[in-house]
Amino acid sequence: MTYLDIIERTVAEHSDNLKSVADTIWSFAEIRYEETQSAALLADELDKAGFSVTRQAGNIETAFVASYGEGNPVVAILGEFDALTGLSQQGGATRYDPIVKGGNGHGCGHNLLGTGALAAILALKACKDELGLKGTIRYYGCPAEEGGGGKAYMAREGLFSDVDVAFTWHPWDENLAYNARMLATNQLYFTFRGTSAHAGFEPHLGRSALDAVELTNVGCNYLREHIIQDGRIHYAITDTGGRAPNVVQAQAQVLYKVRAPRMDQVREITERVKEVARGAAQMTGTELEITFDAASADLVPNVSLARMMHREFEKFGAASFSNSEKEFAASIQKTFSPEVQARVAKRGKILSEDLNAFQEEPTFLHGSTDVGDVSWLVPTGQVYVATEAYGTPPHTWQMVSQGKSRYAHKGMLQAGKVLAASAVQTLMDPAIILAAKAEHREQLGGESYIPLIPAEATPQRLR
Repeated sequence: MTYLDIIERTVAEHSDNLKSVADTIWSFAEIRYEETQSAALLADELDKAGFSVTRQAGNIETAFVASYGEGNPVVAILGEFDALTGLSQQGGATRYDPIVKGGNGHGCGHNLLGTGALAAILALKACKDELGLKGTIRYYGCPAEEGGGGKAYMAREGLFSDVDVAFTWHPWDENLAYNARMLATNQLYFTFRGTSAHAGFEPHLGRSALDAVELTNVGCNYLREHIIQDGRIHYAITDTGGRAPNVVQAQAQVLYKVRAPRMDQVREITERVKEVARGAAQMTGTELEITFDAASADLVPNVSLARMMHREFEKFGAASFSNSEKEFAASIQKTFSPEVQARVAKRGKILSEDLNAFQEEPTFLHGSTDVGDVSWLVPTGQVYVATEAYGTPPHTWQMVSQGKSRYAHKGMLQAGKVLAASAVQTLMDPAIILAAKAEHREQLGGESYIPLIPAEATPQRLR
């Protein structure tokens, strides 16, 4: 029996339970560093499967590492399971219909991501046992990918220090071996404290923290013209100081997110944003407190791993979908904005049933992921697998609605197969890891990993 046969059989044997796990995590919809139930469910599944599980890994409450085997090589599968705030949504609905108004939802498909990685590690264990493969396999339960930098904290605690190669995947609207760079990012809170006063009787005695927030935002709007083309500055006002217009607001807060292609560029832009905020404090006579929130490194692609994963993907092929599944996906597409619908119409695609051609030259995606921190330490390969209607924008209610669909389950299981097969290849052929590590050294160009998270920072729940 070949490794492909073992993987197909194992995933089929576990498919019903895997779908149940994914749907249960979808229902938990736990956000960053609050994924207690989701992490426990996945850790329990691995415990039952014979893995040695370390919970609260790296002193991070919802991180865990499950290990099987011993010796080298050490091959890692990365799993995520956090949701997004404000995206509560009924499953299987074709209109916006939150379960809980303002609640959480899996708007990036991490219920599928973590469970697809579980499918992969179970199939990988079966191959290791039945084919007598040497080495150690690990599942990394990674919390807080959505803006919390979970993997950055795990990396800082040395949890990846002996890993030879890592694999992961992401739900998407197409099927491809991922070969792209992504932006580094960090987030900081700027909290201003002033003096309250009656805005009618004694406004001259007040010092407005809200004015300081607004001046910070105005200053950063001007700053955008003077940073690099691929730099990004985002913000959200998290505390306006109250709802009374006739009071000078004594406290206000804004959260800033800075992105750039490299970590050193993020550091430089962040310092300029800090200076803007300090200037706003001076102009308003307020006190400023700067609090680090989270960060992640830029993603370092590994072409040799991506190429190998593409070959393994070809062996399984993309999932195929039924007419009823396509009908539901088409109804979801009708809810997209006119601009997205126009783009979808040009492709004439409802659900992706083909595998994209492999691109040898890495591209660039203007998003961010804490997989980047792992990729600086370890050669890392990824695939993106169709689990949603073509054109579905990430971080939307439409994504949440499709998170328990039959086609989402199909894509999730297909991802597990490709991850498992890719990992098996590295256990069977040491040359793959050697080539990946040589490329990794070349991609880094002599740079060392210096995380964006400060040494004193600790994982932060969403405020």
